[in-house]
Amino acid sequence: MSGAEHDFAAFVAARGTSLLRVAYLACGDATEAEDVLQTALERTYRNWDRVRRDSPEPYVRRAIINLSISRARRRAILSIIPVHSPPERAARVTDADLRHVLMEALRALPPRQRAVIVLRYWEDLSEQQTAEVLGCSAGTVKSQASKAMAKLRAAFGDEELEGVIRNAHA
Repeated sequence: MSGAEHDFAAFVAARGTSLLRVAYLACGDATEAEDVLQTALERTYRNWDRVRRDSPEPYVRRAIINLSISRARRRAILSIIPVHSPPERAARVTDADLRHVLMEALRALPPRQRAVIVLRYWEDLSEQQTAEVLGCSAGTVKSQASKAMAKLRAAFGDEELEGVIRNAHA
């Protein structure tokens, strides 16, 4: 194994789980997330000599987001999926229930808004970092985040949304 191959393998071993989480949140489907991550890593490997000089993780994140948006467009998944209301508080609510409801709400968002929410709130990127990953302005990130959060608040309510995000992110 050459030095470049070893460096790439070490990068995937170190960051693979985190990148898979980004792919899953961006796609909303575990199988598709694996495919998207595999394709993103393949593209990264082909450009590894150039990518490894900079920070490779933002490159892979951007590839994941772009691939998930392209797949959503190609498959016409842009129609909004009805969001079920969250379980009643009186009933015993598990973290798995909350994650399920949140994933349904995320799937209902358009791909660009979903990407902004994933990068800003799960990956804790700044508006500027998110804009760089998505190849847009910070203003676009703010606008997309605002629209997405409004849709999520409509589905959950303000306090409920904070709890769902906090529990799902943990």
